[in-house]
Amino acid sequence: MSHAPSAALARRHDTIRRALDEHRLDALVITALPNILYLTNFTGSSAIVVVSADRLRFLTDSRYLTVIDETRGQGYECPGLELVAVEGSYDAKLAEVLDGQSWTRVGFEATDLTVARHTWLTKTVAIELVATEGVVERARVVKDDYEIATLREAGRRLSRVADEVPNEVRAGRTEREVAMAIDSRIREAGFTRTAFDTIVAGGPNAALPHARPGERKLAEGDLVVLDFGGVYDSYCVDLTRTVSIGPASPRVREVYEAVRLAHDRAIQAVAPGRSRFDIDAAARQTLDERGLGEAFGHGTGHGLGVEVHEGPRITRRRPDVEAADETVQAGMVFTIEPGAYLPGWGGVRIEDDVLVTENGVDLLTTTPTALIEI
Repeated sequence: MSHAPSAALARRHDTIRRALDEHRLDALVITALPNILYLTNFTGSSAIVVVSADRLRFLTDSRYLTVIDETRGQGYECPGLELVAVEGSYDAKLAEVLDGQSWTRVGFEATDLTVARHTWLTKTVAIELVATEGVVERARVVKDDYEIATLREAGRRLSRVADEVPNEVRAGRTEREVAMAIDSRIREAGFTRTAFDTIVAGGPNAALPHARPGERKLAEGDLVVLDFGGVYDSYCVDLTRTVSIGPASPRVREVYEAVRLAHDRAIQAVAPGRSRFDIDAAARQTLDERGLGEAFGHGTGHGLGVEVHEGPRITRRRPDVEAADETVQAGMVFTIEPGAYLPGWGGVRIEDDVLVTENGVDLLTTTPTALIEI
């Protein structure tokens, strides 16, 4: 179980109930596990939540009944939770719950419920099932006080890990060996697990933004991209540094400093009310001016929370897929991670986590960004 205070969970429930009124729904069926975690503190692998005006019905099986019961009376107990035991099929029990109410319109999470499950439920229950998208995810974008405190602590811990990571990088070690050493340091720092598969990419592999660490041995002259993160009390943080094995060449310094300046300018652009597109543009224009615009293909950042990739998306304006201009708000947490990737040569990425505040921006990860030569 996670440990968001009961009062924080109650406020989250109120937000979802207001959304029910806006969508004219009697209830919302929640099947996406990150959303269930956000609303209940549940970190297990199987559950369905049904939120209605008066209660939160929590469907789970015998593996987790005791876990839920043990939260009773604790400061992180889920308020208004009615426990419903599932003995066979989850969907059959859900249908039983839905048919037992006098509801007419019930929402479901269209991006999570499969077509097969939806088809079965539609044939089985005598109510209208209404597709919804992003009801809980939109609530998750702005963090509450508990989430901010948790992410601050996670950022501090990951920064301490990052300060020591260069000690694991040396010529002759394989990418995979370095990745395993980083993973061990993350767990030793108090994280439950890594937030994603750690990236260690040396030499030409550094030109691959999501390279997988393999058996290539690091060598003198390599640029090495080190991208890693951890999950702390269910919340994800993410950090990237790029180091040079041996003295950096003039070209390495040129590319590195361009990315570092793009990183710094994007962070300086973060403020409440600022367009997410403008934050991306601050980084992208910096690289454009230095002839590296085409080498930066991905977005400048992504939100962090109970998932390592969530809203908001800090990216360029693309009318076909990113038409809606959205401003960032105080309480949002996201990465700033510009990069430059040159096939056959290598790449550089520098990433930090930021919190939008009422007055501007706070850095959650504080490891220095100056180029380290090992």
